[in-house]
Amino acid sequence: MDLTGTVWGASAAEQHTARPCDDFMSMPYERWTRAVDVAAPQELVFRWLAQLRTAPYSYDWIDFRGRKSPDQLPEKAEPLEIGQPFIVFRIVAFESDRHITGVLPDEPAKRHGHMAVTYLLEPTPHGSRLIAAVDVEKRAKPLHRIQRRLTAWGDVIMMRKQLLTIKELAERDAATPPA
Repeated sequence: MDLTGTVWGASAAEQHTARPCDDFMSMPYERWTRAVDVAAPQELVFRWLAQLRTAPYSYDWIDFRGRKSPDQLPEKAEPLEIGQPFIVFRIVAFESDRHITGVLPDEPAKRHGHMAVTYLLEPTPHGSRLIAAVDVEKRAKPLHRIQRRLTAWGDVIMMRKQLLTIKELAERDAATPPA
């Protein structure tokens, strides 16, 4: 069990493999890694990940002011674009059906430190592996270290729920025959 809040569901290899978000961090950082298997094809899981532009898919009563994250994909997905909002981040890179990478905008980064995130999909024999890597600036002051630990624990709770919700929705859609 990880007592730092930095890992949930990820193997040691997944924790230490380079990710696209690494390219957007120019200062020392630590990595938080979360991962889950999804019994659905990458293309479908990626469509659900793209929905993170519009809703958090975690605990809606906290993250979405009580509104419910949509439980259906739109018929026609809006294309991803660099600069689009993506949860609390801005999209800086993506590869369709593979990954979406974002960075924390300047104002929140001043308060919380620089952060970059990659949601990455890898194929598995039974569907997809969804890996979320969050790079978080290591600021040196003791208060910042405490803040980073508390944020890691909050993030692991919220992102675990988010990944499990995306898993549930993608698996439901994969099991439903097209109309």
